[in-house]
Amino acid sequence: MTSASGETADIPRTRLSQQELTVLASRHRAFLKRQPGGTRASFKMRDLSHLDLSGFDLTEADFSGAKLFSTRLLGSNLTNADLYGTDMRLANLTGATLSRTDLRGACMRGAILSEAMLLEADLRDGTLLHVGKAGDMSSVNGAAVKLTTELTCATMRGANLSLARVSNAFVMQTDLTDAIMRGTKFIRANLTNSDLTGADLQGADLTDANLSGARLSGAILSGAQFGNVKLTNAIMIGVIMDDMQRRAPELAGAIMAKSFGDLGRELPDLLTEHAAWMDSGGKSGGRADLGGVDLSGMDMRGVNLSAAIMQSCVLNGTKLAGTVLAMTDMSLADLRRADLSNADLRGVNLERATLSGADLSDAKLNPVHIQSGTGHVWRANLHRARLEGANLRNADLRRVNLTDAVLAKADLRGADLREAVLNGTDLTGANLAGANMDGAVGR
Repeated sequence: MTSASGETADIPRTRLSQQELTVLASRHRAFLKRQPGGTRASFKMRDLSHLDLSGFDLTEADFSGAKLFSTRLLGSNLTNADLYGTDMRLANLTGATLSRTDLRGACMRGAILSEAMLLEADLRDGTLLHVGKAGDMSSVNGAAVKLTTELTCATMRGANLSLARVSNAFVMQTDLTDAIMRGTKFIRANLTNSDLTGADLQGADLTDANLSGARLSGAILSGAQFGNVKLTNAIMIGVIMDDMQRRAPELAGAIMAKSFGDLGRELPDLLTEHAAWMDSGGKSGGRADLGGVDLSGMDMRGVNLSAAIMQSCVLNGTKLAGTVLAMTDMSLADLRRADLSNADLRGVNLERATLSGADLSDAKLNPVHIQSGTGHVWRANLHRARLEGANLRNADLRRVNLTDAVLAKADLRGADLREAVLNGTDLTGANLAGANMDGAVGR
């Protein structure tokens, strides 16, 4: 299969100046408003390299076969635009809207698409076409030559590709951290060594896709289709999956969470060593390291794991009522339906953790004072944490960082949210009766 960049980068194109671009964009705005003199912008087979189109409304514009090498398109609206076979290497599309955009056969190697909207975008194969002197396009030598869409080494952090069609595309070594890809079709796509940490792949079709060496820590794969997917050396620790998916034979070569038994130690011994480590300021004993360990369903009520390492830990349904987890690193942990009622979570790190349906009633998530008598504090971090339907009734959430966290349908009755950071927080359907939100930021 032919790569987009290998076939289209050297095609001759007519250079467009920034001044010409401004004129065409102005006429296009008039076209979109149905004003006199308005014409649909056509950049077909033009060279727009290094130009600045940031913030332009280019809905339905024609960029087919154009060269946009290192072009700036920050916040641009390219909804329903035709970007068929474009050369967009190193282009900056941060925050751009490309919903239902035709990106077949486009080369976006090294492009930046962080926070971009690519809802229902078409990133499937294209067909390499010959462009005549009159601008007409026909198949090369009468034969259909497949042109593969390429997103290799692109940065797509937080991008939304829900329902997009990415079948057969090259998405290797791509940063898809926190990307939303619900229902996205990745059939036969090559995602080797890509970073999908915290990505939402609910209902995605990964049939015959290659995710060898990919990182999926904290990703949601509920309802995703796994048929013949390649997961050799893929990091799947802390991935949210359905029970049936966990039995899929395709997981055989993936790196999964270890069972507690694999540690070769009893819990009381580990806790004793951790207590000695804390009491001695790290001079004796040993810090508890449960990172990537499956502790699902265990009874750990009342234990002290302050400052322990529990990153990507699986604690699905674990009993942690009254447990001391102050300043513990629990980022990317699976805490679905866990009982954390009355737990000491002061200064805890729950970044990108999944706590859907968890019980955090009366839990303490207020800051820890690092040095007595000083103003130095360590805040609890729940950045991008998922707390759908969680019970946070009467929880102490003073000054907690809930940036981009999901608290949809959560019970926050009587919770103390004074000076909490709520920028981008999803509180849809949350019960905030009696909650104290004095000084909260972003509410």
